[in-house]
Amino acid sequence: MTDAPSPPVSPLAELLAHALSYPEAWEDHPWGETVVKVRRKIFVFLGRDREAGCHVTVKLPRSAPFALDMANCAPTGYGLGRAGWITATFGVGDDVPLDLLRAWIKESYQAVAPKTLVARL
Repeated sequence: MTDAPSPPVSPLAELLAHALSYPEAWEDHPWGETVVKVRRKIFVFLGRDREAGCHVTVKLPRSAPFALDMANCAPTGYGLGRAGWITATFGVGDDVPLDLLRAWIKESYQAVAPKTLVARL
């Protein structure tokens, strides 16, 4: 008997696991979206796992100009873009740059988390 291969992990599931690895990070589901918070503040929106792809929203005080040069990134709506929030959108079959998104999640955590928690990284 052979073990069946495990199904591939979705990019959103991988990014969620990464975000939850930060001190005091926890998952919440306001507005039907998956978000990760530190204390009561959101530091990453992971949207919904959809057939149409995925989107990731992070606060990028340092990397926003670089991110906005990418074709799949735009300032986040609802006025969040003015505060440095960027949304990256990927369609089904798109190459999702997980390493880059992990770095952006870290930057977002550092921007939102209390300094005492950031110091623990």
